[in-house]
Order: sequence, then structure tokens, then C-alpha cells
Amino acid sequence: MKRIKRAYRISKYVVYRQTIVEPMDHLWTFIGAFIGIGAIGLLQGQGVLLADAVFLIGSFGASAVLVFGATNSPLAQPRNLVFGHLISALIGVSVCKLLPELLWLSSALAVSLSIVAMQITRTMHPPGGATALIANIGSEQIKGLGYGYVLYPVLSGVVVLLIVALLVNNLPRGRNYPYRD
Repeated sequence: MKRIKRAYRISKYVVYRQTIVEPMDHLWTFIGAFIGIGAIGLLQGQGVLLADAVFLIGSFGASAVLVFGATNSPLAQPRNLVFGHLISALIGVSVCKLLPELLWLSSALAVSLSIVAMQITRTMHPPGGATALIANIGSEQIKGLGYGYVLYPVLSGVVVLLIVALLVNNLPRGRNYPYRD
């Protein structure tokens, strides 16, 4: 009997229904993520701010999961979204400039330093680790941006996601962003 209870507790933990949301929340999550990522992609496609600038980076997909799909997570809050990405981008570019020839070392150092910096500043946003990594493993176009990477695509993309999250996540009743009890 003890084994059955233990197995039940473990399976309940493993199969935990994290998505305890109303079915309508799935629609709002879709709308927010679609508009947020679409707007960033549109900026890139239209060359609105800078010709040949890269606006859409992979870590924004993970940020969209958090800010539209887990709005009440501490990791998804505006402060964490903005500063987690910016701190990580600064660290990623700095490490890339210091160790441009040692990809394995610069990548590992950029991600680990970013995590610690986000912990210290209480701005933990897991996609920030990817932002730091992209500064090191990204295309030559991304590496060529240097510290401009912090502004375009990181800051510009984060601002777009934040604005869309503030608008879309506050439209339906019972859904709010930033999270408030």
C-alpha cells in the first residue's frame, strides 16, 4: 500500500496539470504569442528601424511561452523579461568579444555568467540564457552587431513582447499581467 501511495504521489508530480487554465486562456495565449512574435518578425521583414537588422531571435519564442502562457510565473514578469534579456545580452556580447576564437568556452561562460547575474539582480528569465548563447553562436550578422545586439534585436524585441503582453493579457477578465494576487 505504501508503494502504491508513493507511486501515486510521483505520478501526480510528473503528470501535474501545470496548465490549470480556462479553455479560453488558450485562445488568449495564442493571440498574444502570435501578435508578439508576428510583430517582431514584421519589423525584421520590413526593415522598419534598421536596414539588414536582425530582430527575431530564438530566445523570444521561449519568452513568449512565459509571458503569454504562464503569466503568473515570477519568471515571466516585466522586470524579469526586460532585464533578464538585457543583462544576458550584455554578458553574451562581452564574453564573445573577449574570447572570439574559443566557442565552447565563450558559450559556456556567457550562459553561466548570465544565470548568476540574473540570480544576483533577481531578474531570472530563462530565455536570457539563450540570448547570451545566441550572442556567441549566432550568425556572423549577429556577431557583427557587437553591442548593437543589445539594442537590436534584444531590446527592440523585448519591448514589443512587453507591450503586446500588457495589452493582450489584460483584456480578458481574470487574466492579468503583471501578475497580481
